[in-house]
Amino acid sequence: MLESLEKMLAKGTDNPMLRFGLGKGYLDANQPEPAIEHLRQCVAQDASYSAAWKLLGKALDQTGATDAARDAWKNGIVAAQGKGDKQAEKEMTVFLRKLDKKTTPKA
Repeated sequence: MLESLEKMLAKGTDNPMLRFGLGKGYLDANQPEPAIEHLRQCVAQDASYSAAWKLLGKALDQTGATDAARDAWKNGIVAAQGKGDKQAEKEMTVFLRKLDKKTTPKA
């Protein structure tokens, strides 16, 4: 699947759905770096794409970029609220809570 999507991109097709598919494909293949590149392009083309923000946060978190992951999920929550996407909003809220627990120093 990734190969055919990359071919479409190489031929000049570039849109949020293609970038989302590439990002998801690379994330599913445990390759967060190329996933981040494609998901960033996706949200640059469509800032209201809440599912892309969610996956971007996951990919960034996997690479240890916790501040960037937090920002992605916050942007994603705003995008989800704007579209009335309650499920995505809930999921990213949970991801933020878990991230905060993980990064907050123990007393």
